[in-house]
Amino acid sequence: MTRELITRRNLLVTGAAALVTSATGLMVPAQAAGVAPTRSMRGGANNYRPGAPIVQRIGNGGFWMSGTVRRAGDGAPLAGQRIQIWAHTTEGRERDARSHGATLTDADGVFRLEMPQIVPTFGQPHAHLAYDSGDFETVFLRPVMRSPGDTSLEAQFVLQAA
Repeated sequence: MTRELITRRNLLVTGAAALVTSATGLMVPAQAAGVAPTRSMRGGANNYRPGAPIVQRIGNGGFWMSGTVRRAGDGAPLAGQRIQIWAHTTEGRERDARSHGATLTDADGVFRLEMPQIVPTFGQPHAHLAYDSGDFETVFLRPVMRSPGDTSLEAQFVLQAA
């Protein structure tokens, strides 16, 4: 059985190799990549209503819209951010005032708002969401549901300082 011994020479050679590698930049410590900001989606601003009221629920509910809001760069959660939500539902069209409402994110940057079931319009069941508080750049999202029978939908915002 072969047994490797740790000798003074092995330690010096290994240490010197590590020093040369790090000094030449060949060995770089792992760094977390920055979190890129969310870009507005085409069609996301359709039927947007500035200043939609903050509500506990839109209509009679039954469908859940949720997601998170984080800061670009470090990905930190953003509390107290206003997210407006609207959609074509079983109770109204996306242009109707009663189909709009806003909610605020909690301490973990999470938002959640109950609304009526979203139904297809122009062939796709989808929601509209907007971050429009002013501290960060405005972002409009238009996520599409996988199936008209889904009872929830999520959207993620990563915001860039204005």
